[in-house]
Order: sequence, then structure tokens, then C-alpha cells
Amino acid sequence: MLGTQDFLFYTFGLIALLSGIVVVMAQNPIYSAFALAFTMISIAGLFVTLDAHFIAGVQLIVYAGAVMVLFVMVLMLFD
Repeated sequence: MLGTQDFLFYTFGLIALLSGIVVVMAQNPIYSAFALAFTMISIAGLFVTLDAHFIAGVQLIVYAGAVMVLFVMVLMLFD
């Protein structure tokens, strides 16, 4: 029987996998950037379920925050 922790882990893993596929398959680069941000957030959720709270915080601040802002700014400059 799956516990709550296991259910959340598999749910975040499935969300990360599906949003990663959307990153590659999306025609619009803005949708791809949003899917990439969603992937980074779900990976942070995976770290939380593994009790690695510091790594989850760094994941959110560095990747979902700073890298995604830079990525969207570059997309807006070249559009």
C-alpha cells in the first residue's frame, strides 16, 4: 500500500516527466519556458519528499527563479 510520501513522490515524478515532454514538444517557446518552470518546481517537490529541504529551496531560487527569468528575457528579446 502506498503511503502519502510515496504517493507525492510518484505524483511529482509523473508531473516532472510529463512537463519535460511538453518542454521538448511545444511549438511555442513561451509554452516551453512555462513547462520548464513547472518541471523545476516539480523537481523541487521531489526533493521535499526526499527530506532534502535545502536542495529544494536552492532548486526553486536558482533554477525556477533566476534561470527562468533569464530564459524568458532572452525569448522576449529575440521574438
